[in-house]
Amino acid sequence: MKNYIREASLSAVKVATEIAYDYVSEIRNQRVFPNVEALLALQNLDGPLPQYSTDSQQVLERLHKYGSPATVASTGGRYFGLVVGGSTPASMGANIVTSAWDQIGITEISSPVTDKLEKVAGRWVLELLKLPPDAFIGFVNGTTISHVSALAAARQHLYQKLGYDIAECGLQNVPKLQIVLSEEIHISVLKALRLLGFGRSQITAVPCDNQGRIIESAVPTFSSKTILVLQAGNINSGNADNFRMLIPQVKQAGGWVHVDGAFGLWAQASREKAALVEGIEEADSWAVDAHKWLNTPYDCGICIVRHKKALRKVMISSSSYLATADVWQTKDMLPEISRRARSVQVWAVISELGAQGIEALVDRCCLYARMFAEGLKSLGFKILNEVVLNQVVACLPDIDLQRAMLQHVQQSGECWFGGTTWQGREAIRISVTSWATTEEDIQRSLKAIATAIDSIQDKENELAL
Repeated sequence: MKNYIREASLSAVKVATEIAYDYVSEIRNQRVFPNVEALLALQNLDGPLPQYSTDSQQVLERLHKYGSPATVASTGGRYFGLVVGGSTPASMGANIVTSAWDQIGITEISSPVTDKLEKVAGRWVLELLKLPPDAFIGFVNGTTISHVSALAAARQHLYQKLGYDIAECGLQNVPKLQIVLSEEIHISVLKALRLLGFGRSQITAVPCDNQGRIIESAVPTFSSKTILVLQAGNINSGNADNFRMLIPQVKQAGGWVHVDGAFGLWAQASREKAALVEGIEEADSWAVDAHKWLNTPYDCGICIVRHKKALRKVMISSSSYLATADVWQTKDMLPEISRRARSVQVWAVISELGAQGIEALVDRCCLYARMFAEGLKSLGFKILNEVVLNQVVACLPDIDLQRAMLQHVQQSGECWFGGTTWQGREAIRISVTSWATTEEDIQRSLKAIATAIDSIQDKENELAL
């Protein structure tokens, strides 16, 4: 039995490694979005509940045969949707290693290596982002849970200052907090607020300018009951709110400032782009993703909170079988108790690229975004945003042509980007976030757009004759 377990595991790892090698080696030749045949073939993974065992090699080979062609090639160089980075070689490799390790990343006892790498990677991230070195930093599944964690700490901190310990007594009979945020705020913030029990009547949505930045003159009067949520990296324009002006006002009033920096916070890692987020380090909490601009595999969000005691007060989970004396453990700082070792991939990519390499990645993506914008302008698009970071929002004068072009390009498999609505206009949105994107990928994508427009117009001309 012992030999069987060993051999079965080794066989599965060998086959999986060969599949991963085959997949990655063909990623640049693969369609960015699967074709109809690949999508229909997914039915081969469906069926009645299996009743008997199947050899692991057969299972994996079936998964590869029908699953791999139906993937989105987000780890390639021509995926420009959802502000998704690729996976750098070291972070992808570390993901494979951590799957083999299968660590439980909640305490030092459950995984000494995960605990150590979380502390090291966390310290490195704080240094890269120029945030307070004594802040708590933890790794969750994405920005949404980062928001939930940080805003829960904000709620606890503000109520405690007002004389209410909600970790002890709950929310009954407490005064309302004032939530102030941008009309352009990301949906993940709104979801986090709902999960925490904040209703719409508590939210003040502040108007934005034509680049999606909060209009400072339109903000309400702040107080000790205020939570202000600011943006580093508007999901469409990539622009940022005025941290240098707004944060001191809230801090002086005794409120809390939380920053949604899912991808835009990485501007701090670039000397060229850091001015866009000047003053951001004075906030109380920050949410950012590693699976966006740091290019780790999915999923890896990062929660950063200045006031550690407030976060621990609301997140602590005591149990006799997990007792660790007075040592602060990750399980006492974040929502998840069952938790994989995300910090290993973060440690790997920072070790691989270093601060200079990460800065070069950010700067290169911003350069390619500007290149994309110039190419779109030459094809007749109007660029709707100031291309200050990695985001491009554009539209054609003919909305029907734009819709047909978008569908044509997506179906072609050459590249992928999506549609959006920006300042009341239907548009396309392009996010350049991957380490794997090259200038050739930009030109190839522009060619795909030009080919789509020409093909549609040629058909329209034929029909008109």
